[in-house]
Amino acid sequence: MNEDIRIHSWPCSYYLDTSKQWVSGRLSLTPVAIKFTADKTGELLVNFHLSSISEIKKESSNLIFSSLTILEKNTKHWFSSLQPSRNVVFNILEHFWREQLLSSEGAGAAALQPTKGKELTGLLTGSQKRLEDTAKVLHYQGEQFDNIMRGLNKIEGDMDVADRLLTELESPSWWPFSSKLWKAPLETKPKETATVSDSKNQEGIIIRIPVIITHRTDSNVKPGKLTLFASGLEISDCNSQVIHRFESKDVDDIRVHTPYEISVRQRFIGKPDTSYRLLSAKMPEAIPILEMQFSKKIQFLEDALGFVGARKSPQVDLGTSIWQAATGLLGGVVQPSSPVGGREGMDNDQVQLQKQEKISQEEAKELKQILKKLKGLALETEAELERQDEALDSITTSVDRATLNIDKQNRRIKKLA
Repeated sequence: MNEDIRIHSWPCSYYLDTSKQWVSGRLSLTPVAIKFTADKTGELLVNFHLSSISEIKKESSNLIFSSLTILEKNTKHWFSSLQPSRNVVFNILEHFWREQLLSSEGAGAAALQPTKGKELTGLLTGSQKRLEDTAKVLHYQGEQFDNIMRGLNKIEGDMDVADRLLTELESPSWWPFSSKLWKAPLETKPKETATVSDSKNQEGIIIRIPVIITHRTDSNVKPGKLTLFASGLEISDCNSQVIHRFESKDVDDIRVHTPYEISVRQRFIGKPDTSYRLLSAKMPEAIPILEMQFSKKIQFLEDALGFVGARKSPQVDLGTSIWQAATGLLGGVVQPSSPVGGREGMDNDQVQLQKQEKISQEEAKELKQILKKLKGLALETEAELERQDEALDSITTSVDRATLNIDKQNRRIKKLA
């Protein structure tokens, strides 16, 4: 992600220790750094990495009230007059600082062997996870289709019972001119017990990320969690208490303000809309899933258009280059004696890549395993889509037949009335 992306900025005052005075300006947060720019001179007075922060505290004294201090390499930075409030700025800064530390630990462990094989493995693993998330959504969608088919079959059974009862009423057996024999009363079938399981409990979680929740006003900010299900999304607090759950049908629009901030809204007539604004360092992982689930309801605003372009337009070329690079590197391992770069039509970047780095046999085996899993997931997804297409055709036919039967029975009932 681009380090120049500004996640948030707040007007405030910064204590300049060299001149012993407060300077008004704006405190800015990027995905990896904190910056402060003076209003009058436009000078960048503060610029340090999030990973270099040792402590973030809310402090005050006799001379400094409602201040926020950031300890960075034995240097304490004082910020005051924070808007909209000190608590809002503290929660957001602490969230991104904490997530940066966690990601730095993982990056430090992975940086021990920064080989091209590890990079390819990480890319393919990400693709595998995304395909698995898609498979979960398709699986839940298939279950919904199955439930619809069961409901339609039950409607058809009820229509058959209604047809027999209406026939009996139209020409009862006790009528002297009736040619029908007396029939035994219909056996009442025992009511089927509801076997609908609690989908919320059995439904799998696609992704869960920590978020900063803003509801109604900018000052009402608190940390929490965002959980994405195949059927919707859920917002909860730090104690896992559900604040609000949006079913897929309840969501009217999702706006992506930045790669790290979204807003979810449900409209109502005659009362205020239900809207939540969510900010998270892990939001770039959740946005592709939201885009897949709510493709017709999601909207990328101006600050997020660069994020969409970076994901969509170069992504095709990036994915192609990954597969080509993986194929070429695997071939170099299997046949190390073959000359590198001798293939016609190969891009100069790929030739240079193969000349610079090679992957080990273990990494090649791992890549092959991931590719096999991806192939299996793709085939299963294709089979599920075909099954759902057939289910949709059956549902359409059953709905048409049930509609005709209901209209027919309604006309017969009107004649009897």
